[in-house]
Amino acid sequence: MSLIGVLRTGVSGMNAQSNRISTVAENIQNSGTTGYKRSSTEFSSLLIADTAGSNYNSGSVETTVRRAVTEGGTINATTSKSDLAIDGNGFFVVQDPSGAPLLTRAGNFKIDASSNNFTNAAGMTLMGYSLLDGGEPTTTLNSVADMVPISLASVSARATPTTEASLSGNLPADAPAAAAGQYSKKYSLVAYDQLGKARTVDVYLAKNADSSWTASLYDAAANPTPSGSTPALPGGTPLGTATVGFNAQGKVTGTQVAGTPVTYTGPKSLSLTIPGASGGSVAVDLSSLTQLAGDYGVEGAANGKAPAAVTGTSFAADGTVYATFDDGSRLAAFRVPLATVPSADNLEPRSGNVYRPTVESGDIQVGFASQGGRGTIKSGALEQSNVDVSTELTAMIESQSVYTANSKVFTTGNEMLDTLMSLKR
Repeated sequence: MSLIGVLRTGVSGMNAQSNRISTVAENIQNSGTTGYKRSSTEFSSLLIADTAGSNYNSGSVETTVRRAVTEGGTINATTSKSDLAIDGNGFFVVQDPSGAPLLTRAGNFKIDASSNNFTNAAGMTLMGYSLLDGGEPTTTLNSVADMVPISLASVSARATPTTEASLSGNLPADAPAAAAGQYSKKYSLVAYDQLGKARTVDVYLAKNADSSWTASLYDAAANPTPSGSTPALPGGTPLGTATVGFNAQGKVTGTQVAGTPVTYTGPKSLSLTIPGASGGSVAVDLSSLTQLAGDYGVEGAANGKAPAAVTGTSFAADGTVYATFDDGSRLAAFRVPLATVPSADNLEPRSGNVYRPTVESGDIQVGFASQGGRGTIKSGALEQSNVDVSTELTAMIESQSVYTANSKVFTTGNEMLDTLMSLKR
């Protein structure tokens, strides 16, 4: 047996236990780090073949450090709605300050004052897909290159123009016909142009001799109602006009926008253009009007909103990020995806509690929460580290004892080598 080999074996054992102590120390110091995944040290023997057949050459021990990335931590509730936790499989896609894409489970995101981006405690920016252009995002399944930072800077005060309106309710069947140039009843609707400016639209309803009704829509600002007791229509050009026909049961059978119809068929609506430089076409639904006995009971509705400022955000379980406005409305602005890899335990850990894909881990696959085995996103919650401090302290005591034993092997081998060297004297 080689005494030099004994010394090397003792050193190998001490190095192995030193590595184990290092992982234990790292685990303990990160036991309170959000989303941290514990490290463990695994050993395997390295033996030297006995070619002589008479002497035994002691080998050494190899050390492999592994991370329990797939082992989830406890999810605890917090008071911040921007704190995110993944309940199940998947990683948040983040970007470091240099622009490199990385993966993390640390969802303690806050709005960065300088960029308005959502960044976590390590300064990593949350990435996702923009929904501001409308429609569902097109996901690149194996790449994160088309993602953008989740940022309130891209969601400013927004106005919602009116795109549709409606009139509903009853028109009295026994109302007298209105004379030419006059109306039977007037109502008003508020609509919004592309700039969010409120535009009042006056609706004049006139009963015709054939029991149909003509709806004439005017810009209230440009065509005020004529004064006097005679119910005369404004003298200007209406924004839109339609004659509505009813059947024997008092239901709308159709509208006629121009000409004198014999029967009323086709669309049960009319189109108008909101006044103003940025006005748009609006479809006014008339199909819910009725002509029955009784008094007037007309109601009107129009979508659209005046400009409202962004006051905050909220996160849904499917990853949709909503911008909330001071008028109580909200807008789907972004969607946060979840990335997976075939072997998450083989991801390469980097500073900032993030991971980078490797050949052993496999390539990134991108999807959304609750799809393809991915978990759900919980707002107002954080995933804690999966470190059990009591287990780590036990491992520390074990390593200390084994390290001491290996040092005794080294000391004994050294004493035997000294004895051998002293035989020459």
